[in-house]
Amino acid sequence: MAVRIRVISIGAIAAHPVWGEKSEVRPAHATTTLLEAGKSCIVVDPSLPAQVLIPRLAERSGKSPKDITHVFLTSFHPMRRRGLAAFPDAEVLLAATEREGVAEQLKQRLQQAQHHADVEVERMVSEELAMLRNCQDAPDRLEEGVDLFPLPGVTPGNSGLLVPSTSNTLLITGDAIATAEHLEKGMMIAPCFDIQQGLASLAEVIEIADLIVPGRDNLFANPIRRF
Repeated sequence: MAVRIRVISIGAIAAHPVWGEKSEVRPAHATTTLLEAGKSCIVVDPSLPAQVLIPRLAERSGKSPKDITHVFLTSFHPMRRRGLAAFPDAEVLLAATEREGVAEQLKQRLQQAQHHADVEVERMVSEELAMLRNCQDAPDRLEEGVDLFPLPGVTPGNSGLLVPSTSNTLLITGDAIATAEHLEKGMMIAPCFDIQQGLASLAEVIEIADLIVPGRDNLFANPIRRF
């Protein structure tokens, strides 16, 4: 089954280290991708605010929020779910390892907030936990031709989506590969939960992917792996 892939919005890093930027010079946001496979219409990492993302989705794909069946988050980072409100009827999917790792971190923060009687932090963490509970564990196969692909390191359970075809293999990576420059220089984006895990995931992307949709850049061909 053919899978249609379209980048809806190209992400950006607030301060790109490879370009020599030392402070923030632009708003940071993640690359958002649309996958159409079978009966599923999957938005990956809805990063722009809903009021911006909805017209961008229509502009780039002719789709509206009611057409979207699933939202897949490569990680639970707030930037990757900024536009979730645009898709109230879609099922939100997250890798189980990411959900479990984030849940543990949030529970520890909640306990600390309660211990220090920090009502505001307790409220914020409770809201994050409620949002996390609304996420479903992503299956190993989201749809025929769209497979879950663990790429841990930048977060405990960062995961991408693998879309193989007869001519090439495309991999949506989230921030496992932030930009084309990060891949070429073997760099991880900061902050990174586990650098060694992240570099292992980067190496795996180099090994398997012909085409890459990174976390903060446009789709590009793997310059290291030959077709």
